Amino acid sequence: MNPIDEYINSQGPELRERLSAVRNTIHTAIPEAEERISFRMPTFWKGRNIIHFAAFKNHIGIYPGGEATAVFAEKLQGYRTSKGTIQLPHNEELPHELIAEIATWCCERYGK
Repeated sequence: MNPIDEYINSQGPELRERLSAVRNTIHTAIPEAEERISFRMPTFWKGRNIIHFAAFKNHIGIYPGGEATAVFAEKLQGYRTSKGTIQLPHNEELPHELIAEIATWCCERYGK
């Protein structure tokens, strides 16, 4: 079984669908990236780590790096962010278009 499948399946049933949706959005945006676990998180890799995501009690964290959160700061208004981190609360709809845009930018910027 793929390690990201294992990660998603280890989460509670209420999170599996959201995590799968985030994964599918990123995979569709950057299909050339490999899936792996890095820092205990699902990671998309292309010569180096491109973007991570992970489940938490109240949100899904997306980890595109500090440069990405700065570049997308205006579009990320309304989400809790810190350097390199975006929190997507469980009680809000996932911003698939924005996730895809950030993943694509990260792959173009960092992919090797």
